[in-house]
Amino acid sequence: MSEAKLVFIGGGNMATSLIGGLIEKGYPTSHIAACDPVVDSGKRLKADFGITTHTENTTAAAEADIIILAVKPQIMKAVAKDLAPALTHKPLVISIAAGITAAALQSWLGEEVPIIRCMPNTPALVQSGASGLFATNLVNPMQRQRAGDILAAVGTVSWLDSEDDIDKVTALSGSGPAYFFLVIEAMTEAGIKLGLNPETARQLTLQTALGAARMAEASDVDAAELRKRVTSPAGTTEKAINRLLENKLPEHFEQAIAAAYHRAKEMADELSI
Repeated sequence: MSEAKLVFIGGGNMATSLIGGLIEKGYPTSHIAACDPVVDSGKRLKADFGITTHTENTTAAAEADIIILAVKPQIMKAVAKDLAPALTHKPLVISIAAGITAAALQSWLGEEVPIIRCMPNTPALVQSGASGLFATNLVNPMQRQRAGDILAAVGTVSWLDSEDDIDKVTALSGSGPAYFFLVIEAMTEAGIKLGLNPETARQLTLQTALGAARMAEASDVDAAELRKRVTSPAGTTEKAINRLLENKLPEHFEQAIAAAYHRAKEMADELSI
């Protein structure tokens, strides 16, 4: 990985996970800095990772090769406009904020600043994330490679051809962990209602979810075929699957993900003004 100078604006969970993943993969701490107005956040990052920390965004950004905007969407406009005067050297800016369009970022940061939008998800906190990235035309091949390397430190990376795909990624994998947590919650509760000890029900559900995901990842066939292979005719699994299909589980997921997608587009309209 190229040793570009990285500056994280915002020191929350996602920034922490990215910094931790990069350092674990050998990225030099001398090339990573973070900026957060909360002094305690900076102290925590410095103590945990040995990186440089700042409280003033413009000071931190002035010598950065890559700036990762890891702040809440609601304050992105103010943060970006404050940064703009410090970006005359045209560093790559990576935004991980949902709902903030590249056009809006461009207008706030400066018309010649290369921008990448990224939608990661919370499993990045355990280096099992899934990220979708979209690059504007100003991003050169080296910057694209560097951005991919940064996000690959905490999981898988998928490059997108259209910015609209970011909203689709938001609906599918960005919000997706919550869908699986709901399934885990429901399965655990069902096991408890059958009479299992709560901790036993929890452990069995979690390991089943983990094992199924690993099988799907390692397999050369799709999930539908894997499901068929473990569904014996007239057996217990078939009975359960038929009940789920009768209750239109696939349609419910389709509707839920579509609702998340439409909300992501609404947020873009609300936040990119």
